[in-house]
Amino acid sequence: MKNWMAASVAAFGLMVGALAQEGPAQQGSETVAKPRKKSDSAKPAHTDPGNLPKIPSKLTPKNKDEAGGDVSFKVETNIVNVDVAVLDNKGNPIPKIPKGNFRILEDNVPQTVTQYAVGEAPMTVALVIEFSNRYQSYWGQGWYETLSAAYGFTQTLRPDDYIAIIAYDLRTEILADFTNDKSKISEAMQRLRIPGFSESNMFDAITDTADRMKNIEGRKAIVLITSGIDTFSKLTYDKTRKSLQESGIPVYSIGILQLARQMAEARGGNMIDFLQGDNELRTFAKETGGQAFFPRFMAEMPNNFFAINQALRNQYQLGYSPTNQARDGKFRKLTVQLVNPATNEPLKVTDEKGKPIKYQIIAKAGYKAPLPVE
Repeated sequence: MKNWMAASVAAFGLMVGALAQEGPAQQGSETVAKPRKKSDSAKPAHTDPGNLPKIPSKLTPKNKDEAGGDVSFKVETNIVNVDVAVLDNKGNPIPKIPKGNFRILEDNVPQTVTQYAVGEAPMTVALVIEFSNRYQSYWGQGWYETLSAAYGFTQTLRPDDYIAIIAYDLRTEILADFTNDKSKISEAMQRLRIPGFSESNMFDAITDTADRMKNIEGRKAIVLITSGIDTFSKLTYDKTRKSLQESGIPVYSIGILQLARQMAEARGGNMIDFLQGDNELRTFAKETGGQAFFPRFMAEMPNNFFAINQALRNQYQLGYSPTNQARDGKFRKLTVQLVNPATNEPLKVTDEKGKPIKYQIIAKAGYKAPLPVE
């Protein structure tokens, strides 16, 4: 087993080394959607949970004093934007659905879709990685799965995508600020070697990341690689769930150690904590408009990465002015449907041979209404 793991580790090192040799992305290939603070040279730092260092290259400051003079973002209080992915039963996006076939319900009240766009677009991703002693010991299967999943996902990104790599155990650490520089990404990956603590404070890590990403414009997501276990977070599951709902950041999770769990369960092991963690990951994904994956074998991971890319890039961008204009700060529930406007019945989608296709609509579960203007 150790010989096999050593070979795997060596192979991973060669892959990372090859990535580093590619060097920074060419300047002409970068696409910047808005002014950004230049902070690629900022040194990452350990912080206490809930005090994640700001990422000024992409994350909107939490207060006016942090903003400086070169950060701008657009605020539209009367428009609700909803990114929607429509996937067939194989996880492939279904293209060319007209605007008139989309129906959005806010608190069960139909809304008028006024904005519609479709097409591929660059994305901004925070890759949040559990890296604790509990499951990621140097020779452990969890360590190998974590590195393989994290590295594999970075290989699916394009030159105009931005990624931040964040690791967590008891504390949260930014290993790489948002960047499309491959050398910085490889440097961050090489730091995932020896975990420092046994705790895995997942709730604190993802909520603080989502909070700081919520004002980023464009397509964005959190990709979470985790066992699903939370040991010592300040936030509870319920508060984490509510916070993620309100942030509007889709969470895509990859649950590790699935095969190891099944083998332990077959020997009479108690897997209740893992099962609970998996259910929490499914809930986070469903309510934020993301997806949850639980690969048992390494060979399944490329398909998971492909599905995440397809769902994020090939989205329908819908917008509407809500009939309820009350600024009460309450959570509004959203439902997205595909309908035949002539009959008001669910839309039937068929393939090129005329056979019906089962499809899945992925969208956030709701949003938090704005507060009164002071």
